[in-house]
Amino acid sequence: MPRIVILGAGFGGLFAAKKLAGVAADVTVIDRHNYHLFQPLLYQVATAGLPPSDIAWPIRSILSRQKNTSVLLDEVTDINVGGHEVLLRNASVTFDYLIVATGSTHSYFGHQDWETIAPGLKSIDDATHIRRRILTAFEQAEMTNDYVEKQRLLRFVIVGGGPTGVELAGAIAELAHHTLAADFRNIDPRSATITLVEAGPRLLPYLHESLSDYARQSLERLGVEVRLGTPVTHCDAERVTIGGEDIAVATVIWAAGVAASPVGEWLDEETDEAGRVIVRPDLSIKKDSRIFVIGDVAAVMNEKGEPVPGIAPAAKQQGRFVADLIASRIAGRPASQAFRYRHAGYLATIGRKSAIIEFPRYKLKGRLAWWIWGIAHIYFLVGVPSPLVVSIRWLWEYITYGRGARLITGVEQTD
Repeated sequence: MPRIVILGAGFGGLFAAKKLAGVAADVTVIDRHNYHLFQPLLYQVATAGLPPSDIAWPIRSILSRQKNTSVLLDEVTDINVGGHEVLLRNASVTFDYLIVATGSTHSYFGHQDWETIAPGLKSIDDATHIRRRILTAFEQAEMTNDYVEKQRLLRFVIVGGGPTGVELAGAIAELAHHTLAADFRNIDPRSATITLVEAGPRLLPYLHESLSDYARQSLERLGVEVRLGTPVTHCDAERVTIGGEDIAVATVIWAAGVAASPVGEWLDEETDEAGRVIVRPDLSIKKDSRIFVIGDVAAVMNEKGEPVPGIAPAAKQQGRFVADLIASRIAGRPASQAFRYRHAGYLATIGRKSAIIEFPRYKLKGRLAWWIWGIAHIYFLVGVPSPLVVSIRWLWEYITYGRGARLITGVEQTD
């Protein structure tokens, strides 16, 4: 039987694997983590809203009923295109068909040294690390009698005005102004300063301008300072420079950009400026029609010549499309030779009372949009045994402003 290898168990890779259930082929899923992560809710873990187990589930469990599918815990180091072989840290795997869905990482736009100072949010480890930094800042502020140092510790800067930055800013503001408000004796957490910095002229630039303005106004009502058109030009352990102004700050979180994993190097294929592989209409690479690249690592254009956004629905659609194409080839059936993206809309939440939604034909904002956002996210949780449990937890936190996952765990790494 032909062997199909899938690199990465994010949305694209996992949905491709699920679509291949029952196909007359051996399917192997390889990931460096043993879990699938529902990344849109990662900010909730970072701000103590949810425990990691609510947004992640073991890959083996999700695929356990697929008899033609096996899972390997390993990391890709290279791909031998001509030899149809994937090189891993601990082994190598041959393939007849390959689906590359290894996702993206943080982009610091040439300032990679900022990574240890301003962590990004892409994994559970990132989220628990950021949670530790945020909660530790309040604990340290409680212990110091130095007013200037107390101000520095209670200042939080989020760099990047996309969905992650907007959602983080709103969640941290509510954590400080409500959840932690009565927990301390020597500080008032409500005095914390949360600053969201965006180099461009507005937040969420892919949305209609009216929704971008609503997002900014909603954050400002939560007490978030929004700075637009002001790039960060310097960042160290004590301060950041924003638009020429030095600001003393203890906690900086990076949400300003992403870069594809090094798939272009592995495949020796042409990439765009973000490192995404430029694929053919059927999502295969130019050198080999049996190798496909999907999700955040693929530069895909829609019928209008516009780039397909790097969001979960797009990755899911690409995963299903490639799986159908491979299954049809194996069965000797005709198949579509061009991927067509069906855009369902954009969603972003601003705190726990407001969200914005832009569907192809209409827009929503406010509390109703927040409830639709919540229902949509719970519905799409993959592998969680009981979305009802998550729903009840969210409802309780909504009513009480509680954040039961505010645990400081792990050890802060120092140079």
